[in-house]
Amino acid sequence: MSGSMKFKVRIERDEDGWHVATVPALPGCISQGKTEAEARKNIKDAIKLHLRCLAEEGVPIQPEPHVKVVTVTVTA
Repeated sequence: MSGSMKFKVRIERDEDGWHVATVPALPGCISQGKTEAEARKNIKDAIKLHLRCLAEEGVPIQPEPHVKVVTVTVTA
């Protein structure tokens, strides 16, 4: 694997105030940080490790599908 790849990352604050980062295109790839900046740094490392593991297992790395994460408010 060479070159750069771009991934959309979703960052949410959990109930304890931690910033939790997930990658929709890489199920199971998750990290966190006390700050958003720390979560961004940590998810970069997690993505690299995740991709390395996929490569070692011979799992093809698919380009990220065109995914948009949005918030919808519904009033019941």
